[in-house]
Amino acid sequence: MALSDKDRIFTNLYGLESWTLPAARARGDWDGTAGFIQQGRDWLVQQVKDSGLRGRGGAGFPTGMKWSFMPKVSDGRPSYLVVNADESEPGTCKDRDIIRHDPHKLIEGCLIAGAAMGAVAGYIYIRGEYANEALVLEAAVAEAYAAGLLGKNAAGSGYDYDLYVHRGAGAYICGEETALIESLEGKKGMPRLKPPFPAAVGLYGCPTTVNNVETIAVVPTILRRGASWFAGFGRPKNQGTKIFCISGHVNKPCNVEAEMSIPLRELIDTYAGGVRGGWDNLLAVIPGGSSTPMIPKSVCDDVLMDFDALRDQRTGLGTAGVIVMDRSTDLIKAIARLSQFYKHESCGQCTPCREGMGWVKRVMDRMVEGRAEVAEIDVLEQVTRQIEGHTICALADGGVWPVQGLIRHFRPMMEERIAAYKGRSMPLAAE
Repeated sequence: MALSDKDRIFTNLYGLESWTLPAARARGDWDGTAGFIQQGRDWLVQQVKDSGLRGRGGAGFPTGMKWSFMPKVSDGRPSYLVVNADESEPGTCKDRDIIRHDPHKLIEGCLIAGAAMGAVAGYIYIRGEYANEALVLEAAVAEAYAAGLLGKNAAGSGYDYDLYVHRGAGAYICGEETALIESLEGKKGMPRLKPPFPAAVGLYGCPTTVNNVETIAVVPTILRRGASWFAGFGRPKNQGTKIFCISGHVNKPCNVEAEMSIPLRELIDTYAGGVRGGWDNLLAVIPGGSSTPMIPKSVCDDVLMDFDALRDQRTGLGTAGVIVMDRSTDLIKAIARLSQFYKHESCGQCTPCREGMGWVKRVMDRMVEGRAEVAEIDVLEQVTRQIEGHTICALADGGVWPVQGLIRHFRPMMEERIAAYKGRSMPLAAE
């Protein structure tokens, strides 16, 4: 069943109204903020835990639990909140619309989240290519300061909190939380070894929590409407509403806020106008942004869009970037293109990723033509397993999962391509 408008958190997702502070206040933002903060850290963290909110950036880690890792008593070091707005996952554009159309939801969320973890300041690290969005965000932050909602005695809460916008320089790797911290410090965007985790040693060596834009932006509404309200959507451990980015071969590509655990078919039919040429023309869907393995139509018929249901199908909800591919798609070529992307975006720190992603890309290029042996499909799958889980961060995992999904579900297509190439090349060999 479609989510009713009264239950939508992002009421200006499509920019039909102004993003400015007066318009945001008219939509209910910044209402009662001081009262929430004055309830204290433990109450704020417990409310987020009770809501069932899990990280909306891809990993799906319980948000309240993540906040609770921050030290309760300072050892003299300040604590920081860092918001990951480096949205560079192909197929994903939800944070972009939040920032350009509803930035005050994010800013208010930063203040409340900062209070919940005892942070003195927050940093929003925004993707370099989001130039116009960064301008809107900077203007919205300036509005909040001018209105006394940030800075000393923020929003009249008795809590001092500063918020800064930092522009990245266009590196996908900086979406990884520790690489983002390195970049924020002015260094190369390269992931750090963990432990220590950011909650112990993060930005400038201080306790830090890194959260996604959507994760932070939903918090004020959760507090206003109640944790149980948010937890009432979706299945257990998969609660709340979620922005889905639906692109590819659908009649109406869109971003839409819908209930978690909505069936994939209902999501596409209700909000995106259905698959181009009808549901039976569907070939495969990448359900969670480009780093999640694709699923064939047979799985798409019934699968639910939440963390656990997609994990059971050996894929993931990720960022909920739903990429729909109909029967006109050359799936092998599509996955080869993604292999090229992950090869290009590897920071080169870890050998399995630096060397492996280039090797995978070159083999996939040959698979596109069919210029390979059938036995090489097994070799390709084996190498992806040797890359996966053997690097500091998950970029390499995300780089090989699309290839694994292709082999798992569409191996016959790869074998046919090889056979067709051999058939074309045989007469040439005879000559």
